[in-house]
Formats: sequence, C-alpha cells, structure tokens
Amino acid sequence: MSLARLLNDQQGRLAALVTLLEEELEALTAGQIDGSRLERIATEKQALLVELEGMEQLRRQVQRRLGYRDGHEGARAAARDADCLAGWEATLGATERADRLNRLAGQLLGMRLAHNQRMLDFIHEVSEKTLYDPRGRTGRQPGRLNASA
Repeated sequence: MSLARLLNDQQGRLAALVTLLEEELEALTAGQIDGSRLERIATEKQALLVELEGMEQLRRQVQRRLGYRDGHEGARAAARDADCLAGWEATLGATERADRLNRLAGQLLGMRLAHNQRMLDFIHEVSEKTLYDPRGRTGRQPGRLNASA
C-alpha cells in the first residue's frame, strides 16, 4: 500500500473521529445527558481508535521499509519524497484537532462528574440531618428551632 493512500485512509478515519468527538461534546453540553447516545459514541470512538492505531503501525512499517528513520522527521521526509507532504500535514492537522476535542470532552466529563459528586454529597448531608427516630419523627437538627412544646 502506498504512503499516500495510507495517509488518505487515516485522514478519512480521523474525520470520522472528529465528527464523533463533536457529537460527544454536543451530548455532554446538553441539559439532559443521554447515556445511550454517549455509550454508542464511546463504542464507535473505540473502534475508530483501534483502526487508526493499526493504520499508524502500517504507516510506520512502510516508512521503515522505504528506508526512513522512525519519528516525525522520518515521516515528513518519506511524505515529501513520496510527493504526499500535503497529505502528511493534513493528517497531522486532523490528529491535532481530534486531540483537542478529546481533551475538551475529557474536561467536560470531569466537570460533570465533579458536579454530580457535589450534588450527591449535598443530598447525603441533607439526608443525615433529617433521619427519623424509631417513632417516625425527625430528630433535632442543628440550627433549627424545636417548636414541639
């Protein structure tokens, strides 16, 4: 398989990944979280990432087989000599965009998790203050006036 074709295939998969990441961001910023949608996105993302990893390994093998060093400089030289430098740069750009979107999605997930944890902590704190005694009455609560006289 030619280097140009590999890069073109990678770009296609990266475009699909970017689309999924944008959909994930949209789902994470919605007021109501759709768990099944996020699960589907995660499954599709994982499949694309596996494909991209396989394609990247193949690209590195082709690069080495053509006599180029491993790493960024070797990849750039191989793409330049194969007359597909624009494809290489487009692939790098798509990779960087996917990385930015993925980090943003991670930050949004972290914020949602922190918010949910604060809500759970608040609910737990409130529920401890309103425990019922064996007679079905709430116990005395700090800071509240006992009006049962």
